[in-house]
Amino acid sequence: MRPITALIPLILATSLSMPAFAANEPALISVTGTGEVSAAPDTAFINSGVTTQGATAREALDANTKAMNDLLATLKEAGIEARDVQTSGFSVSPNYVYTDARDENGYTLPPKINGYQVYNTVNVRIRDLTTLGSVLDKQVTVGANTINGITFSVADPSKLYDEARKEAFADAKEKANLYAEAAGETLGLLKSVSESQGYDQPQPYMMKAELSAAPSDVPVATGELSFQINVQVTYAVEYWA
Repeated sequence: MRPITALIPLILATSLSMPAFAANEPALISVTGTGEVSAAPDTAFINSGVTTQGATAREALDANTKAMNDLLATLKEAGIEARDVQTSGFSVSPNYVYTDARDENGYTLPPKINGYQVYNTVNVRIRDLTTLGSVLDKQVTVGANTINGITFSVADPSKLYDEARKEAFADAKEKANLYAEAAGETLGLLKSVSESQGYDQPQPYMMKAELSAAPSDVPVATGELSFQINVQVTYAVEYWA
């Protein structure tokens, strides 16, 4: 067994060498950059369908089937391809009538069924936004009494995100240079880059094509979509690199 006195020089040598090792570690600058690009959408998605009532489930379903067939035929006539129409919801449910009446023990009587309701909806992709107002109008005309909303998108946003990446990286590099100059140093080697994507809903914006739409068409504001990239960038300071 080594004497304790023999270990003391070894411990001192190790502790003295550690600050020298830490001093050789490169100084790093980490910053976040943001890039954002806006563009008008080129695609819309409509969720619409038919809700029908009937004394029996069969009666409500038959009425719904007829109305949905009319709706699908109208979409086809409007130039919507079969691949762009997809069933998104279907349900058959009873309509309940509630009462305040109570039985002989004072308990509230259970609700009674008073007919049935059938709900059937489809998601429709609109690739030509100049037809959007007309398609909405035609759907309602043939019996679509349930429209749950419209969303917009860009079919291929890859180039938009690439532009946002360039802006985000330039923003991060500018910030890193600023910090390096403030510290009296020069920016060195790039050490790491990581990114996260963001997406904003449309901002109000009316397209010219819609301003000239037929009076019977539903007016629609397509807005602009924002595509955002955030990057976390780390540089070494040249003095230490």
